[in-house]
Amino acid sequence: MEQRGKKVPRLREVNDIERATAKKARESWHVLTIMAEFIESTERLSELRPAVSIFGSARTRPDDPHYALCIDIARRLSDAGYAVISGGGPGIMEAANKGAYDGASPSVGLNIELPHEQHGNDWQDISLSFRHFFARKVAFVKYADAYVVLPGGFGTLDELTEALTLMQTGKSRLMPVILVGSQFWAGLIDWIKTRLIDDGMISPKDLNLLQVIDEPADVVSAIQKFYAEREEPAATHVETERQSGMFL
Repeated sequence: MEQRGKKVPRLREVNDIERATAKKARESWHVLTIMAEFIESTERLSELRPAVSIFGSARTRPDDPHYALCIDIARRLSDAGYAVISGGGPGIMEAANKGAYDGASPSVGLNIELPHEQHGNDWQDISLSFRHFFARKVAFVKYADAYVVLPGGFGTLDELTEALTLMQTGKSRLMPVILVGSQFWAGLIDWIKTRLIDDGMISPKDLNLLQVIDEPADVVSAIQKFYAEREEPAATHVETERQSGMFL
């Protein structure tokens, strides 16, 4: 179909039947596997409340101070009644699961199949395996009552900005997003202030979605304070989601 000199494919237009059939079959299989991952995560995690998702680098070594710091945070959260959700792999993910595994609440790993870096750690009470980042990312947000973000790379930044975008646009409920390590995150916070805010890319109030905290005890207190000020426990927000129509 020609539109202003452009060739715009019509709905269901097929030029190569064999190629189109193969592509549709492949995409249909992808949809089915994504549905299966959504169903499994719902069955395993829907009653896991309250919970905190912890993020950070897969490359953090056990002798790195951030590794020990994460263990401390996760253990305190677990003993305070929060299940701890991580990516299930090495580094900060392992430290998060390790701390929670020794605590009073479940340690959860949302593992992902990757060609390198990712392998499951041994400190998971609940272990799920994902092929698709999309379904895994939904589980991180949907079943968490707070995000705790330690130093990390692109994957950590991806999870962080995804959560901020969902809250900023009203597609997700508000929850605490805590950056651990003021020295590491200082450059990002300065850039947000001097570029994103000063250039009008985001509103000044959007910076309030973030907290920067260094002490493990203060991380737990900040999460508890957030929900105490709203006079509702973290675990009750499922009904709020249902009534508001929020996706996450």
